[in-house]
Amino acid sequence: MVQHGDRSVIARNRRARHHFTILDTYEAGLVLVGTEVKSLRLGRASLAEAFATVDDGEVWLRNLHIAEYWHGSWTNHTPRRTRKMLLHAKEIRTLTGKSKETGHALVPLSMYFSDGWVKVELALARGKKNWDKRRDIAARDAEREMARGIGWRLKGHPGRDGKGRRRPPDDPVLRYSP
Repeated sequence: MVQHGDRSVIARNRRARHHFTILDTYEAGLVLVGTEVKSLRLGRASLAEAFATVDDGEVWLRNLHIAEYWHGSWTNHTPRRTRKMLLHAKEIRTLTGKSKETGHALVPLSMYFSDGWVKVELALARGKKNWDKRRDIAARDAEREMARGIGWRLKGHPGRDGKGRRRPPDDPVLRYSP
C-alpha cells in the first residue's frame, strides 16, 4: 500500500479519469465485514469495474472486487457483493438528483485507509466521448513537448524544430535579448 500523508491507498481506478470527466468528488465510508478488512489490509482489491448507485435513499457500491481472505473459513465474504456506502443525508440527496441526469455516473476513484477506517473517493462524473479523449491526449502530449523543449533550452541544448530536427546553435530563436 502507498502512504499519502495520513492515507494509505489500497486501490486506484486509473481508467476512471480517462473515461470520465470528473464533476465533483465525495469521501464515503464503507460497511464491511471482518474478512474484507483483513483482505484490504493486504491490498487485495480492484476498483476496475466498480460503480455506485443510489437506491431508496442509500448509496451502494457495486462490482467492487475484494479477494477472499486466505485465512478465512466459512465466515469468508463473497468477493463481488454489493456494499453500502456511508454518506451524509445532504450528500445523498445531491447525488440522487445529479446521478439521474443523462450521462452522469457515480464512479469510485480510489480506496484508502484513513485513521484505520476504509474510505472511498467517489466521483460524480460524465462519460467522455472518443473525441474528448483524443483532445485530452493531444493536450497532454503538447504540454509534455513544451516542458521537454524548455528543459532542453535550460540545459543549453539548441532544441528541436517542429519536425523533430535539431536546430543549429546560432538560430536567432535561441538568442536571449536583454
